[in-house]
Amino acid sequence: MKNDAVKNLFVLSGPSGCGKDTVIRCLRLMRDDIFLSVSCTTRSPREGEKEGVDYYYMSKDEFKELIETGQMLEYNFYAGNYYGTSKEELDRGLSAGKIMMLVIDVHGAHNVRRIYPDATLIFLMPPSVEVLKERIARRGSTNDVEERLEIALREMEDAVNFDVTIVNDDLETCVREVSDLIDSRAVKIIKPEEE
Repeated sequence: MKNDAVKNLFVLSGPSGCGKDTVIRCLRLMRDDIFLSVSCTTRSPREGEKEGVDYYYMSKDEFKELIETGQMLEYNFYAGNYYGTSKEELDRGLSAGKIMMLVIDVHGAHNVRRIYPDATLIFLMPPSVEVLKERIARRGSTNDVEERLEIALREMEDAVNFDVTIVNDDLETCVREVSDLIDSRAVKIIKPEEE
């Protein structure tokens, strides 16, 4: 993989409930040059989710084997399940000359930065703590909400360690800001057949 290709690696991160999935879904509708990395997880599929589209679903033993054999770029254990990005998935996108987007947690973003310092880390910030709490409450049980909110608040303190922070208070504006950032930082990769 050429070094320039890593400049096409963008990591979208932020606390649970900040709108990462919605932003990336809208971004992909307006751009055809984005390769979204599909993460691996040990959690069960939710209603409507599809293998290879939303996640690669696997057992904990399968996931641990990928960790032990060095095939995971980054991973984390959250709410009783593993989540992570395989190196193979990343290499596939970058080698194709695409804009590679990883939608991962804050911990994973720092792991990517350690391995690929030229990657662009984007922190998606919710418009307020109140809005974040409402979004988190819609996702989980009452016991789960306080724990997720506590984690989210800690993660928000880490925004200063990202290249760019974008507040998701207006979806259209937020998506446009992410797209403009990609345009300003990505490089065109010349493939051998184009030379």
